[in-house]
Amino acid sequence: MAANTTVTCGTEVIKQLHDWSKQNLREETILCSMDVIDLYTMIPQTEGILAIRKMLNYLNIKQIKGLTIETIIRLCRFVIHNNYFSYNEKFYYQVRGGAMGSPLTLTIANCYMFFFERSIVKQVNNSNGLYLRYIDDIFITINWPIQHLLKQINRWNQFDINIKLKEQIGQSTNFLDLYIENKKDRLFTKVYHKPSYKPYYLPFTSVHPNHMKMNIPYTMLIRAIKYCSTFETYVDEREKLRMAFLLNKYPNEFIDKQFDRVFQKHNLIQSVAANDYKIIREKLMYSQKNENIQIDYRRTLFVHFTY
Repeated sequence: MAANTTVTCGTEVIKQLHDWSKQNLREETILCSMDVIDLYTMIPQTEGILAIRKMLNYLNIKQIKGLTIETIIRLCRFVIHNNYFSYNEKFYYQVRGGAMGSPLTLTIANCYMFFFERSIVKQVNNSNGLYLRYIDDIFITINWPIQHLLKQINRWNQFDINIKLKEQIGQSTNFLDLYIENKKDRLFTKVYHKPSYKPYYLPFTSVHPNHMKMNIPYTMLIRAIKYCSTFETYVDEREKLRMAFLLNKYPNEFIDKQFDRVFQKHNLIQSVAANDYKIIREKLMYSQKNENIQIDYRRTLFVHFTY
């Protein structure tokens, strides 16, 4: 439904950017990232539930696992209208928005934003631009003058009193954990770390199963290769990762073994050099396929990596 505009990670952003840039990237192309201010707590509860109903009608869904649409809406209304929290030994009742981290609040936010952005997506696409969104983070690249884009953002901010966009525009920007730059009509990307970033990972001395510790260096190096468009930035990110893992008591031999596993598992050249980095990166970028894996939530540990 929204597959062309919705992304879940930086790799998907890079792929879409790469395809778009082949025909549209120019020296004057601007990059813009926008944040929806306080999205989860700004959406009115009634309008949020209506957005879910509207989405179910849009998809022509009559029931889900035996539950009718009316039952689903009633359950959603019950949850969103019964959010409480305590502060300074006092209990409060939430009258606007939903609880942060709640799966229902996330669903409401996505549905609400989907209908909000329809005319914006159409306008950007009609101008041969690229529009992408991850929940409350938006990315646009387009061949408009900066002042024209600012004018349009101001107009978009009048669409809905609950949705206010805060923009960052220029030849470079940050979107999710990805740094993006237009270097004279050449696309440059690398891993973005927030100023508040701290190199804290699961300590090697923790009691967690060993396969979890193995997968952290493994997946982080994969991200480094996919995100870094040049060999130099890849080497820099790899050594930053190594130092971070050493600080978290990971043995150097253990780190090397997991880094090597990336190349072994994906049949890549073991010794990466500047000459073959581009080939290795593209092979890794497009070789992995998403698989539907059954998750046992009682046994699986989900780790969020800070950036």
